[in-house]
Amino acid sequence: MDLRQSLVQMIKQMLQDMEVILHQGSGYYTCTPFARRYNKLLQQARRLYPADNALLGTFEEMPDADPKDPSDKMKVLQGVRIECGQLIAFLECTNEGLSS
Repeated sequence: MDLRQSLVQMIKQMLQDMEVILHQGSGYYTCTPFARRYNKLLQQARRLYPADNALLGTFEEMPDADPKDPSDKMKVLQGVRIECGQLIAFLECTNEGLSS
């Protein structure tokens, strides 16, 4: 398995972990581990592609703040989920500049 495939699988697993946390109840979870992990996985993805890759340049790191309000937590997690889905799509559709 190459690094790109590993990243895809890790991001998919993180999305599953987020689902488990969300089912535990609103307000009883923290957003910080998900934002931090997404940021680390994004950094790894950036190492796979040239710095001038226009599409990868559209991804930004997520702030790892942990709001107290449950609706604000949900907004953070929604943002992480959307970015993860897009990053998975990007990684699955590309194969240039790969390193194992």
